[in-house]
This record gives sequence, structure tokens and C-alpha cells, in this order.
Amino acid sequence: MDGNDWIKQLLLVGIGTTSLAAEKLREVSEQWVKDGKINSDQAQAFVDDMMSQIKTEQGNFESNMERQLRHMLQDLGVPRQSEVDELRGRIDRLERQVRDLENKLWR
Repeated sequence: MDGNDWIKQLLLVGIGTTSLAAEKLREVSEQWVKDGKINSDQAQAFVDDMMSQIKTEQGNFESNMERQLRHMLQDLGVPRQSEVDELRGRIDRLERQVRDLENKLWR
């Protein structure tokens, strides 16, 4: 399993957890409405507020995960894509120079 697969799975778990939390929040708020503790407008506001907080925290979590993963890959010596692209460009230029030199020798 490559790195992207486990990251995707982790994010899917987070999405599933968020969905489960939303479902439970709705159930609790509906029960409170049935019990007369709050009205339906208050219940909706409660669910909306909680979901907003969860989404904010989830975004922070994802940002922190990405940052930590970048640092971990850097510590392991895994090159960034930009570094790999730069090296490919340098290799292409060197190969052209070698071909040009070979062509000059055969003339």
C-alpha cells in the first residue's frame, strides 16, 4: 500500500466519523425536542453549530496531518516532486549534451 492509499483511507475514516457524529447529533437534538427541552429551531441551531465546529476541527486536523506527513517524508529523505522534476530536467539537458557531443565526434 503506497502513502496516498493510507492517507485517503484516513481521510475517509474522518469523513465517516463526521457523518456518524452528525447523525448522533440529530438523534440527540430530536430527542430533546420530543422531551420538550428545546424547540426545533434551537435543535437545528445546535446541530448547525456543532457541525460547524466539527468541520473546522477536521480541517485543522487535515492540515496538521499534511504538515506532519511532509516533515516525516523530508526526515526520511524522500524528495519533493519539485526536486524530482528539477532532476529530470537536468538529466534531459545532460542527455542532449551527450548526444550533441557524440554527433560532433562522428562527423
